[in-house]
Amino acid sequence: MFNFHRGLFPLASDADIFPYDWVYSNLRHFAEGLPFSATLLGILLIHEFGHYFACRAYGVRATLPYLLPAPSLSGTAGAVIRLRSRVKTRSALLAIGAFGPISGFIAALVMACIGIHLSLAVPVEPTKLVNFSPPLIMRLLEHFLHPSGLSYQPAHVLWHPVFVASWIAILITSLNLIPAGQLDGGHILYAVSPRLHRIVTPITMGILVVLGITSWLGWLLWTGLLFLPGMRHPKVQDPVDPTFPLVAVAPICFVLLVLCISAQPFSNASLMHLVSRVFQH
Repeated sequence: MFNFHRGLFPLASDADIFPYDWVYSNLRHFAEGLPFSATLLGILLIHEFGHYFACRAYGVRATLPYLLPAPSLSGTAGAVIRLRSRVKTRSALLAIGAFGPISGFIAALVMACIGIHLSLAVPVEPTKLVNFSPPLIMRLLEHFLHPSGLSYQPAHVLWHPVFVASWIAILITSLNLIPAGQLDGGHILYAVSPRLHRIVTPITMGILVVLGITSWLGWLLWTGLLFLPGMRHPKVQDPVDPTFPLVAVAPICFVLLVLCISAQPFSNASLMHLVSRVFQH
């Protein structure tokens, strides 16, 4: 918000990557950050409460959501709930896996619309340390809400922090919907077909490795996460397939993945780019 009030992009210089010294010496500006943090944490909580209430509906014991702080650019590593009893049916697994990202997506969509209206069109493109690549849903919102106004290409728009928080939440939604392991997308895929889950998970991990090398280094981190033993999906001993209308949420979540995912959320952040910079120096 400090940058926004001064006509600067969220990441305008190297000082914005690790701003902790600046934060310590500018605590008087603390309240200015609430629109960003309240938006992001609110969306994450709505996502997790989607899981929580699905657990309640299917008789699965679960904790209330935990918010996870982290020294990252967003200030958080997301939010989680802990299951305290086993998921006994694939219908329950599908509902629990799907209603989190669906709830979070709806909340992010609403806040993104508000963020677009709060953003400012500017005559000169703001200086950027990196370029963000908005996913399809963000581009559609921009097109329908500002068909002849704000534009990303070229990007003569100053993003409001509420919009930035919504974009981060949508990125997190896409990561959760990856169809592998015990991610939300993995739960949904397993609920539809355990056999398909076993086939698709390694294929997905291979695709993520390629994307990490060519597009965004974060995909390699996500692949490493999926290699952890704890990410192997536990068996759900239920031969009964989810039935309509519940099974309809699986293709809905696939559409959300397509709308939310961006192969390269940040420019110049692939393994190839980093290696090339090392050799250039």
